[in-house]
Amino acid sequence: MKHNFVNLGRVLAVFGFFFLLASCTESDKAQNPELSSKDGQNTIILSLDENGSPYYEVKRNGETLVGKSPLGLVLADQDFTKGLTITEISPIEEKREEYQLKVANQKEISHLLQHQSITLANNSGATIVVDLAAGEEGVAFRYRLPEAQEGGRIVKEEITGFQIEENAKGWLQPYNTASYVTPAYEDFYLSVKPGDTISEPRNPSVGWCMPALFQVNDQKNWVLIAESATDGSYPGCHLSPNSEGGLYTITFPKQDEKFTLPIDENADVLPKYDQAWTMPWRVFIVGDQAGDILLSTLITDLAPESKIEDTSWIEAGRASWSWWSEPDDQSPEIYNEFTDFAANFGWEYTLFDAGWEKANEKDGIIAKAIAKGVKPMVWGYSSDYFKPEDRRKRFDELAAMGITAVKIDFWCSDRQETMNALQGVFEDAAARHLMINLHGSTMPRGWHRTWPNFMTAESILGAESYFYEERFPEKAAEQNTVLPFTRNVAGPADYTPVALTMRKFPRMNTGVHELATPMIYTSGIIHFADSKKMIESLPEDVKTLLKEMPATWDKTEYIVAEPGEAIVLSRQKDALSYIVGINGTAEENEVKIDLSKYSGEYSHFRIITEGEDPLMDFESNTYPVEGEWSYTMAPRGGFIIQFLNASN
Repeated sequence: MKHNFVNLGRVLAVFGFFFLLASCTESDKAQNPELSSKDGQNTIILSLDENGSPYYEVKRNGETLVGKSPLGLVLADQDFTKGLTITEISPIEEKREEYQLKVANQKEISHLLQHQSITLANNSGATIVVDLAAGEEGVAFRYRLPEAQEGGRIVKEEITGFQIEENAKGWLQPYNTASYVTPAYEDFYLSVKPGDTISEPRNPSVGWCMPALFQVNDQKNWVLIAESATDGSYPGCHLSPNSEGGLYTITFPKQDEKFTLPIDENADVLPKYDQAWTMPWRVFIVGDQAGDILLSTLITDLAPESKIEDTSWIEAGRASWSWWSEPDDQSPEIYNEFTDFAANFGWEYTLFDAGWEKANEKDGIIAKAIAKGVKPMVWGYSSDYFKPEDRRKRFDELAAMGITAVKIDFWCSDRQETMNALQGVFEDAAARHLMINLHGSTMPRGWHRTWPNFMTAESILGAESYFYEERFPEKAAEQNTVLPFTRNVAGPADYTPVALTMRKFPRMNTGVHELATPMIYTSGIIHFADSKKMIESLPEDVKTLLKEMPATWDKTEYIVAEPGEAIVLSRQKDALSYIVGINGTAEENEVKIDLSKYSGEYSHFRIITEGEDPLMDFESNTYPVEGEWSYTMAPRGGFIIQFLNASN
């Protein structure tokens, strides 16, 4: 019997050990809550230090991608940066985001996200909620103040940080100081190391933009830091200029970001709101390859669902545009010429840029476009659309004229007032069946899901830089292989491609590279830059490509995804199937592609490459679809493959 009691004691001891271990594990989770994607690969972990200050980490397969980084807000009346305790952890909720985008790399989106909310209380008993989200493409968090407060609240500081390992490789864009043309997210993406200062920006700068791309974990993984779901209750944010030790921190817009807008000069720039407050998502898109970043829709997954019930009137398409080739000609004759150009090429739209009103009064250019089956779009200045009563009146006038879309220019501000005005622009335009193109503007933040009439935005160093930036020709090819992994992930990008005519700063990219850019970038309306004369002089196969080129895609896959070096994409839209590639370097670049998966559906392919003069000439050849295919891209060159069947 004594022996049995000894055995029983040992059993109880072992049981007690495992009970204690389980209790400790549960206790640890309570103090360090974590949320993982359904597949277990991506995890975000919250923790409190000995001072009750909150932190988070981002991991993939157990490896740290974003190190222990600060969380918290300092409000005018409360401090949520220290002395905090976790008071509640909600159950995990699964939500599948299923939707279609009018402008996208993929037509059908279906992603499962895990959600959980952590409630924290400070020493005075005030509470803040940190919402977490995790999916196969990454993780995110946001702050939430679930109760309105009489008199409203003011955020004095958001101390959110992003701890990046010091040996990481980054691609970051400087955030320019305010002026009549900045900030507009029109600077170079620079190859940097965490801790590097801003060097040789296009304009004086006060920080770094988001999205910010990093190769981390000893270059095994990629992470893109971005925002989603910014609305009129919060400003657009950027990153601090200093990143000592690899820690980047959130920074609000500056007080002077109001050169082009009727913002009260005495208005405080700090975020303020008088309702229950849900703030923007801080998004971490992660992957093992840079191509995983390029194809992600996590930013729109986290954005609110479409607020437009009937979207049948919203149509992606192509547009003629006279400004790039004829910037000083605002005559009815030139506008009508570009209307005819669009009609002849089967493009859906033509854009009448600045000065169109006088031409319309003189010769009825709007009515002439409509009569030819070409949908007219017009340019406008931001201050005319800033105040609700002004923009609604203007939208009513434009809709009555038969206008289908408005390009609104010179916003140059990330202030909360600007974010609020932009939401009003999308909403008021939608009520009148008008589509929107933003120029001189902030970065999109998932808005093209919430407002599908938001077709595209500039916020990119595009082809107009051949007029304005001496360094652009040398750096353009590299930028064209970085921006698809950064800017274009945030939303549709109006690069204004196919700029073949030599301008003030002569192009160094090959003609095929330029021809490929509208198929590398994604924009709901492609505004082709060059003239009727130039494009009509191109070989027939090139003109056919421009006539057929889609403005949105059903399916996209990456074949080569090397930011700053090369990008090769497989693109499909209805019966059209392409492979398009560009070289971001000044050296030859060989690519190898397995074409066997195309052989069942297509018998041969046509490839457009450089001709005798790589800058201006094109060559077209047809080959059978079979096995592995290799091609050496010219320096700053490219290629375009279209798959054909026997009837083509």
